[in-house]
Amino acid sequence: MLWALAACRTAAPPAPPPAPPQPPADSSYDWHGLLIAPFGSVLKDVPATLHEVLLFHDQARSATADDDAECYGTDSSPPRFVGQTPEEYVLCFKRDRLARVQATVRLAALDASQVFAAACAGWLKNAAAPDVPAGDAPTGDADAPACEGRDGAIRFSGRLQAPGSAEPPADDIALTMTLDSAPSP
Repeated sequence: MLWALAACRTAAPPAPPPAPPQPPADSSYDWHGLLIAPFGSVLKDVPATLHEVLLFHDQARSATADDDAECYGTDSSPPRFVGQTPEEYVLCFKRDRLARVQATVRLAALDASQVFAAACAGWLKNAAAPDVPAGDAPTGDADAPACEGRDGAIRFSGRLQAPGSAEPPADDIALTMTLDSAPSP
């Protein structure tokens, strides 16, 4: 009888492979919400009260073209990004025209990689012509993952800070999204 029961037992089916991260339904995960005015907008036409901010860079970045940009923060609450209110949100203008937007949010260290992977999947899926093929994992080195692409005339670059590089406690990790207007061909 035991032999008959053992013969009836079937092997358990193999576990399905893990599903790729799905972009959240929350609209704040779409970086397009960070653009409060189209690139190329004149400073005075931005629909927010702004104040000038000074940005400091390390020596490696000090000779870049970004140095000639004038950057401003908003006096009102910035747009939400990946479910958070950015702790840093700046609009940078070159020759009085909007040329770059940068936002930084802090994510819980335990969830940061998963949130970043899911958000990156959505950014790449929605990109009109991504620099990184859709479906690929975030790029960058293992210490500082990156997600880069292009959507029309806008280049986007999302980066998680390298672990251990933050001044604040290690219980959160900074995610910085930079949007640049693509140069004219």
